[in-house]
Amino acid sequence: MNALTLFQQVPLFAGLEAETIEFLAQVSQPLQIKGGEFVVREGTPGNTMYLVAGGEVEVVKRAGTGEEVVLACLRTNDFFGEMSIVEVVNRSASVRALGGTELFSLKNSDLHHLYQKWPKEYAVLILNLARDLSRRLRKLDEHFAARAH
Repeated sequence: MNALTLFQQVPLFAGLEAETIEFLAQVSQPLQIKGGEFVVREGTPGNTMYLVAGGEVEVVKRAGTGEEVVLACLRTNDFFGEMSIVEVVNRSASVRALGGTELFSLKNSDLHHLYQKWPKEYAVLILNLARDLSRRLRKLDEHFAARAH
């Protein structure tokens, strides 16, 4: 899948002008990841988010026992690594490709350029990002609440 088609389909970019989506698609970087390969590792610094253009990845976190807990499986049109865009801290989880996976990456500097060029568009993107983070947090809360009973 080409970058522009992907960016037009990912809900994170809903409400953005065509010119903004084209800009983001142009500055994104394509990546091919082999199955079993880690895209990001928990505890490492990050400044990049990723969009899944094809394939599947799993988000895993080390439990207190050292065992991995699968937090989510992400497929085409999903994204991850957005926390490193909002807050510059070490990665909170690892992400591993389950098979051959095609990704596009955006760095926080790409989004800074978006802010400088189109601040209103940047605000729409950040609002969409906040909504998705809230949705993901709610889903995890429900999952852990159900396990507690």
